[in-house]
Amino acid sequence: MKQLLNFTLLTGLLLSCGNTDFETQVRTAVDRQMETYPQSTLKDLYKNFFQDQFGPGHIIRDTAGAGTYLREELSSYTQIEGPIAEPTGYEGNFYRLNLSVIKTGQVAYPVYFDAFVRSVNGIRPPSVAEWKKEWEDIEAIIRSMRLHLPDYEADRKEIEEKLNQGEAQGDHSKRFEEHYSPHYRIIRKEIYEKEILPLIHSNTSL
Repeated sequence: MKQLLNFTLLTGLLLSCGNTDFETQVRTAVDRQMETYPQSTLKDLYKNFFQDQFGPGHIIRDTAGAGTYLREELSSYTQIEGPIAEPTGYEGNFYRLNLSVIKTGQVAYPVYFDAFVRSVNGIRPPSVAEWKKEWEDIEAIIRSMRLHLPDYEADRKEIEEKLNQGEAQGDHSKRFEEHYSPHYRIIRKEIYEKEILPLIHSNTSL
């Protein structure tokens, strides 16, 4: 567990390094995802980069509903999978924070949910047109990596069609959900590192 925490911190620091160029940052993010989730598809990579730019805003339009859904998800599974926390995309603006920290008592539910809701504050996401151009640059790099992702062309066309229709949101692929059963919420980097990570450290050392 401590190794996972150290890994996420180190990754966050590397992503914030101003000397790293765009292509290297993208490749690092892709490599990280494929190492952690080798069954990922292009849809899953897209979702990771999308979350880095748009945060959790698309799922917190209704705070009460978001709380109900979170509690239902918490009660829907028992097996804890995946890293405790992992940075999103190539800039690391947010972290995917595993719901396991609530189940294990490392972070209280009210603290987690409050951090989740406040992570929307101050977000200035790009327009869909701006994001479409950025994604095209990212996808070109992914393509050059020759990862042999399943259904690559079908996924690429589906993502392109949605963007052309003004829809930026991405979803995990069925393949990803079948292999990994993801249970997490998106937390802003500053909130995670200043408020959540110290709680995880203190409760891990007990």
